[in-house]
Amino acid sequence: MIDVLLQTLPFFALIGLGFAAAARGFFPPEATAYLTRFVFYFALSAMLFRFAANLTLSEVLNWPFIWAYAAGGAVVYALATIVALMRRVGVEEAAVEAQCAVIGNTGFLGVPMLALLLGEAAIGPVMLVLAVDLFLFGSLIVILITGHRDGRVSPAVLISVAKGLATNPMIVSIALGFAWSSTGWALPVPANRFLEILSGASTPGALFAIGASLAVKSAERLSVASWLSFAKLVLHPAAVAFFALVVFDVAAYPAGVMIAAAGLPVAGNVYILAQHYNVAPHRASAAILISTLLSILTVSAILAWVSS
Repeated sequence: MIDVLLQTLPFFALIGLGFAAAARGFFPPEATAYLTRFVFYFALSAMLFRFAANLTLSEVLNWPFIWAYAAGGAVVYALATIVALMRRVGVEEAAVEAQCAVIGNTGFLGVPMLALLLGEAAIGPVMLVLAVDLFLFGSLIVILITGHRDGRVSPAVLISVAKGLATNPMIVSIALGFAWSSTGWALPVPANRFLEILSGASTPGALFAIGASLAVKSAERLSVASWLSFAKLVLHPAAVAFFALVVFDVAAYPAGVMIAAAGLPVAGNVYILAQHYNVAPHRASAAILISTLLSILTVSAILAWVSS
């Protein structure tokens, strides 16, 4: 546990550095926005494309893995929704809380950290986690909120969801990478080196951006945010572990990557969606802040367990 904690500390130290820089005004919100855009559209996309281009879809596609992760997430999503409705909050707020309970920071934290700590072989399983998060749960919150407001799920909503997925840089870069891989051609040396240099900026850039964004997050509704953090950091990986190891019998290594990814803190895009729809943004903000702070210990514990 101590050895793993020491391995993860540099990652969280980069998050802390970003937080300190933003909190002291040295790195203003505008700078954070541009850094996030650079990482999202360029550095992280280059990393995902390069990894996918050196894999084949048949190597990555694993249906028991997909079903296990989706089932574990669905159970926690349903539980968080039920708990929210029992507190007599609306459907829209319940959707945001459920999203906090299952959507981890896989893109900005999981991809760089798990690839480095668990090996490059982890990138395939991480891609599958990203796909389930984006296609299933990422679509679900939009459908629930807009469907509740309109009284129905219109074709326009489904088209909007499909358009959002088709233009997501992470999905596009993975798809293009697999498309290149299907040709059987190796990446030209200059292109591979270019992508390697650009993707090298994703880890420090993403972690610094996470920290800087946390500096403007509030910590209101601590009781609810603490429950959501518990659901994300403990219940989600536990549910995923049950379905991966007991129900669907996923192989040990990909199951370990899946469980580690499920244990990541709440993703920042949950706050973006909550703010966009004006549904419990402060609650989502607090869940992101608290879960990220607590994940220093919980992620290390999960990584120590799956590594053993």
